[in-house]
Amino acid sequence: MNAAFILQELLSVANPEKAKFLQGFFKTGKGEYAEGDVMLGIVVPNIRDIVKKSPDLPFAEIQVLLDSAYHEARLAGLLLLVKQFKKAEPEAKKAIFDFYLKNARKANNWDLVDVTCRDVIGAYLLEKEDRGILYRLAESDNLWEQRIAIVATWTFIKHKQFDDTLAIAEKLLSHKHDLIHKAVGWMLREVGKKDREPLVGFLEKHHKNMPRTALRYAIEHFSPEEKACYMKR
Repeated sequence: MNAAFILQELLSVANPEKAKFLQGFFKTGKGEYAEGDVMLGIVVPNIRDIVKKSPDLPFAEIQVLLDSAYHEARLAGLLLLVKQFKKAEPEAKKAIFDFYLKNARKANNWDLVDVTCRDVIGAYLLEKEDRGILYRLAESDNLWEQRIAIVATWTFIKHKQFDDTLAIAEKLLSHKHDLIHKAVGWMLREVGKKDREPLVGFLEKHHKNMPRTALRYAIEHFSPEEKACYMKR
């Protein structure tokens, strides 16, 4: 099995009508955040099924997928990294982590980031003291690397480790892009699901200066009265 096989499998289940819809949904038009991306119109479960057929694809073949113009091919490449990471030995995990980082800008849409970075970047860093790479990604000039920085902390949140999420969220509060506002608010909301106190502390400090989208996402599970209070303030 190789990258050509996976590409052939993807093309065999392409859906032009759905692809047309996805081109709009994922903002691929001129001047939009995913300008020029090409959709095949394949749902994620189908991509996962195709990936299962070639779980041990080497990096060189995965690179072919990540270099593809097709959105779903890049997703397949990233899902292969997730799959390999979960069963890898420590040394191999480091190699997968490094390979993902090298190709971080190939995860150039929010779905590519959201369904993969937590299971490679977040999972690798979970037991590490040095998580400085996330802060460097947050300071990147690339939207997708910045989104990886905050969304990867979802893995930490699940283990009730909130400090990096809160620090990176604070670092990204002045970001101009709505996709970062949504990601920051989403991760803050996840913190609140595990422990409401650190979320409330963050909101008390920052709610007046937060983008409204981030604030709305963060307080999604608050009572109507609490929501109204924060939005008014």
